[in-house]
This record gives sequence, C-alpha cells and structure tokens, in this order.
Amino acid sequence: MTEDATVLLFSYGTLQQENVQLSSFGRRLEGTPDAMPGWRRGEIEITDPEVIRTSGKRFHPIVEPGAAADRVAGTVFRITEAELAAADAYEVSDYKRILVPLASGLEAWVYVRR
Repeated sequence: MTEDATVLLFSYGTLQQENVQLSSFGRRLEGTPDAMPGWRRGEIEITDPEVIRTSGKRFHPIVEPGAAADRVAGTVFRITEAELAAADAYEVSDYKRILVPLASGLEAWVYVRR
C-alpha cells in the first residue's frame, strides 16, 4: 500500500474479486471484513460489455436502504484517490457512490442503487 492510500472503500461485490482489482487498480487490494448495517443486498443485470468481461458476471449485487436489522457483509479497503476514480470508472450508471457508516465505526465510500 502506498503512503497516499487514505480513502476507505467498502465493497460487497465484484470489487472484491482479484481479477477486477488487477484490471481496475493494477494491484490486489488488502482489506478487512466489515458490514453495512441498515442496508439490504439485491441484484442487477449489467449490460456494459467491458464490465461483464472484467467481472465475468452479467448479474452484479447492488444495495439499497433496508430495515434496521438488515446488514450487508463485505470488505473495507484503504485505497488512493486515483484508485477511487478508477472504481468510479468501473461502476455502471445504475450505481452512485456515497459515504456510509460501517459496523466497525469507520465511514467509507460505497456504491449503492442510484
């Protein structure tokens, strides 16, 4: 990890895949398990051929607000601003990036249903 890796990114989906990380960031990310309380996980169909090629999947998970008891498990990664921009480029327009509080008490960027 580089000295400027100061951004927290939470992933519950394909950004946890090594092949997606290598394609998007040029390196394998190391992260810590965490969760998003109050959110629920669903699925969307991806139509962008480049994203399908990179992830190897036509259907990707997506999250939206849920009940207080709902919880989405995933991984929190420490990345650079440039890597956050690369993640923005990877995600399709069905997603938007927002800051969310995690179960650990950290606050991280995450991609949720637009």
